[in-house]
Amino acid sequence: MLLSARSIAKGETNIIAKMANFCALIQSEFHFWWTGFYLVDNAMRQLIVGPFQGPLACMRIEYGKGVCGSAWKAQKTIVVPDVKKFPGHIACSEESKSEIVVPVFSGAEIIAVLDIDSDQLSTFDEIDQTYLEDLVRLLA
Repeated sequence: MLLSARSIAKGETNIIAKMANFCALIQSEFHFWWTGFYLVDNAMRQLIVGPFQGPLACMRIEYGKGVCGSAWKAQKTIVVPDVKKFPGHIACSEESKSEIVVPVFSGAEIIAVLDIDSDQLSTFDEIDQTYLEDLVRLLA
């Protein structure tokens, strides 16, 4: 998948275009429940839904709230094996059972997060984290 992502990113300067195709690539390869990006709005201290694949999503997430806002605040990837056990989890869909959120950095600043939800428990692990962190670096 990283080879395909490198191909998608090569020569493309528009980050939204890359995000949209990365979502499609991840979905076509893995068929997760939901795959998408939330874009940082520093002025509002919110994440705003960006390109995604899957059912309707939460439109805005506050800084430090839910898994996405927590990953933004902590400035690190968060893997959640069971979302029901994550304090303050925001249930955009009851179908979501596990989740991984990967911050997207531009220099030292987080500009977005990649959020992937699965309808199965314990879907994501350290291997997923490593590959997804490599993938989002292609957005810079």
